[in-house]
Amino acid sequence: MQRHRNVKGPTVEAARSWTRYQLEIARARVESLDQEILEGRWNVQELRDELARMISDKEDWLAGTPLKLQCDRQQSPATWVDSILVAAVLRSFGVVAWHLVGAALQQRHPGIAIPNNPGHAADAQTGRSGDFPLKNISYHVTATDGKEATERCRQNIEAGVHPVLLVPRRYLENARARADVVGILPRVSVLAIEDFVTKNIIEMSTNQQQDFFSTLKAIIDEYNRRLEQVETDMSLKIELS
Repeated sequence: MQRHRNVKGPTVEAARSWTRYQLEIARARVESLDQEILEGRWNVQELRDELARMISDKEDWLAGTPLKLQCDRQQSPATWVDSILVAAVLRSFGVVAWHLVGAALQQRHPGIAIPNNPGHAADAQTGRSGDFPLKNISYHVTATDGKEATERCRQNIEAGVHPVLLVPRRYLENARARADVVGILPRVSVLAIEDFVTKNIIEMSTNQQQDFFSTLKAIIDEYNRRLEQVETDMSLKIELS
């Protein structure tokens, strides 16, 4: 039986907040397209195809259609993970990345209950030392360059906890620069989300003597289970084939 969070329905303000969030994602993609056009990276047909893909994805989101991805078994785990997170950009990259990391940690540590909270919950609001505290390690997951998480990483260090800051690969250097400015770079592990999940797939497959796709499938099954427990947007579920 599927377990869902007990909610009576979104409030007007929650609906407005979610709509604003989706508009921010769309605006960010339009801005990136503007830059790519200036750089000559698109021709007219390619641009039309990309716009059609964006519209189709939003229609799927409104219909509650899960993210559907085909994984070529000849490709690497890194390619699969990149495909998942690229597909998540027009839905909610932050929420998908958050639960993907949580699922990978849960699969990696089956004997430990990895906390499961909504993807937009803030550490300061919940009193957590990080998004995923694990013994003497605290994992922080962000869809940006870690501006908000840097201070929490500093607090972890002062408390004798090792912080691991996970950011999108495109923000990796910016996140490291931020950590360097506040003087904590030598004492914090700043990693790309994509690389972290990929590394876990490879290591778990080796330890469990199973193929990479089986490990990814187990992580995605856990991801969907965690999503059902705390989120309301089921269009963020992932279907692999």
